[in-house]
Amino acid sequence: MADFSQIITEIKNNQVKPIYFLMGDEPFFIDQLSNYIEENLLSEEDKGFNQMVLYGRDVTIDEIISNAKRYPMMAERQVVIVKEAQELSRTIDKLEYYAANPTPTTVLVFCYKYKTIDKRKALAKNIIKNGELFVSEKLYENKVADWIRRELSNKKYHIDPKASNMLVEFLGTDLGKINNELNKLMIILPVGSTITPEIIEKNIGISKDYNNFELKKAIGERNVYKANQIIIHFAHNTKSNPLNMTIGVLNGFFTQMLLYHGLSDKNSQVVAKVLKINPYFVPEYQTAARNYPMKKVSECIALLREADLKSKGVGANSLAEGDVLKELVYKMLH
Repeated sequence: MADFSQIITEIKNNQVKPIYFLMGDEPFFIDQLSNYIEENLLSEEDKGFNQMVLYGRDVTIDEIISNAKRYPMMAERQVVIVKEAQELSRTIDKLEYYAANPTPTTVLVFCYKYKTIDKRKALAKNIIKNGELFVSEKLYENKVADWIRRELSNKKYHIDPKASNMLVEFLGTDLGKINNELNKLMIILPVGSTITPEIIEKNIGISKDYNNFELKKAIGERNVYKANQIIIHFAHNTKSNPLNMTIGVLNGFFTQMLLYHGLSDKNSQVVAKVLKINPYFVPEYQTAARNYPMKKVSECIALLREADLKSKGVGANSLAEGDVLKELVYKMLH
């Protein structure tokens, strides 16, 4: 099974396969591949007669196979794309016999989002033998910043590590949303530009000074003044800075601190690898480790669990989100 970039390269080199079964939990890569095939495999003149887009809820496997067995009209090949193919999950195994002997002049693409087929069954084995079975996996949060850097590098742009972390903390792991914001920035910035926190703040609306990334850093430094500035801002802007997201970020941070304290080798490269962070941020963890010994780290994790319960209305006497956060940060810093 090839990865995303390999499939694109093969198609560019005209190494096109008769079946592409794109499946998995990350819809972004499935959409990117199917869109690339839809836009690039046929000329505009050939698309009218030889390209068909079907939707899983509107067709049966038999109808798809019937279309796939059709021969192209005055062209080298035809393309049949089945979007939302997961709607056919109950009958998808009926594709097994076509996958064993696909029509060589048809490129059949299945967009099977949020689900996978069993790789042990004949259908998957036939697709692997005669086509491409692509598994689109969700990126964990610690991998998204690297993905952003690679995507921009491929288009000859650069990004400051802090700026990429701001995007991840604001948009989470939704690659579609992140990609849309990056495309907006690339429209207004010349090729070769470096995307900075200031550019993110000005054009996307994420504050470079008042965000979870800066709060985490201020707590790690035990910078009471800066931490209080940030949580006061959060308390007045709860919709943009939901408490559950802040608790999640801080919980991840102190969990990493547990790992840091458990390391026998605290070399920067080792720390970056174990904590799954950019080496650029290692000094922040070294500072935090000096300020938070193992016992205090454990206390902070307990405080976060308590705050999480309060945010859900358990034993909080209906405290506002801002008040829960203020109490949490105060106890962490003292």
